[in-house]
Amino acid sequence: MGEQLVRITGEYITLSQLLKKLDFIVTGGESRLFLQENVIEVNNSVEDRRGRKLYTGDRVTIAGQTYVLG
Repeated sequence: MGEQLVRITGEYITLSQLLKKLDFIVTGGESRLFLQENVIEVNNSVEDRRGRKLYTGDRVTIAGQTYVLG
């Protein structure tokens, strides 16, 4: 799959906020369970912290799809 650009405003977005923005979860509380059941990579490293700060240029892979923050 190709990469998809995700626009962010501000300096950063948390991983939990990104999951909500991409409609993987509905509420922030669901992020913990989602992270336990799915493998998410940030810049090619497995990530399980829902509060992980993501910045412009970061690459996040969820369910085989890569998202580039911009």
